[in-house]
Amino acid sequence: MQPLPKRPLLGSLEERVFVALASTADALSRAGEGLLKARDLSATQYNVLRILRGAGEKGLSCREIGERLITRDPDITRLLDRLESRSLLGRTRETEDRRVVTTRITAEGLRLLEELDEPVQGIHRRQLGHMPEKQLLQLLDLLERCRGAVSKCEGPNEFLKAQPVQGKKTLKEKHT
Repeated sequence: MQPLPKRPLLGSLEERVFVALASTADALSRAGEGLLKARDLSATQYNVLRILRGAGEKGLSCREIGERLITRDPDITRLLDRLESRSLLGRTRETEDRRVVTTRITAEGLRLLEELDEPVQGIHRRQLGHMPEKQLLQLLDLLERCRGAVSKCEGPNEFLKAQPVQGKKTLKEKHT
């Protein structure tokens, strides 16, 4: 049996950036897990409560909540069921269109978020406060541009069909 050919761990600059971005996002997320776990919340449940707080008294449909989530959840209904069972949100069927169910945060959900606001902000300050405002704004702009490019593709296979960027070489090609 022949050994597998050696391959560079990270071939292109884009691949290096992707891995760095993914590992940084994971590290940033893990920092707040303990805080949320102590309140029996997942990051996605916390995200739903924040989304609903932002929606105000108007509330949102299940589809609208799903569109605003940071990370996609295939079973939003069950996620909402768990939060509703804890009285953190409530759902009502609209009288004008019985097909529409509107979800709103409850006073208990607002109280929980208020409890978490300062500790979460503290985590963010510890994670990113070492960077000057100008750099944070640049980083935000770059991340939004990246997300915008990704969202232009209709589905996960669109990237597989995409043509390579003309004139761009991998780091290996640049140094040979």
